[in-house]
Amino acid sequence: MTPKAPRFRSLADRDCRALLRRHHAGRLAFTFRDQADIEPISYVFEGEWLYARTAPGTKLVKLRHHPWVAFEVDEITGPFDWRSVVAYGTAYFLSAGALDHRAYDTAIKLLQSIDPRALTHEDLIPGRTTLFRIHIDSMTGRAASTAPVVKQRRQS
Repeated sequence: MTPKAPRFRSLADRDCRALLRRHHAGRLAFTFRDQADIEPISYVFEGEWLYARTAPGTKLVKLRHHPWVAFEVDEITGPFDWRSVVAYGTAYFLSAGALDHRAYDTAIKLLQSIDPRALTHEDLIPGRTTLFRIHIDSMTGRAASTAPVVKQRRQS
């Protein structure tokens, strides 16, 4: 059997959003001075925002100085069968006493929707107490597929 050549295509906005909603782990890319970095994080996508949490460390220091980020999520079933979304935006830190305390409360609620123990005394990663959200300014999506093209019949 001869392998099929992959077909590549752009994903529509609705497909990008659906992929972001289906998953809860991605990679956050950020830069500071002459260094680029990328780290895996868990997240929740809601509206125009990605909500996440992290622990104090180098990533926080870099994001506070340079909050512009890229965020990538992939679905991969084979070398030529995948979907990928890259979202671009700005990271905003959330705190309980801030003017926009609703965003903080929303972040807790959303993060607990994927792990009810998050930010409680049962938290499996209790050091990750810094909440932030990324406003998605733009996003792109690409896909590759080796599945046969299904031709739809015209209705008369």
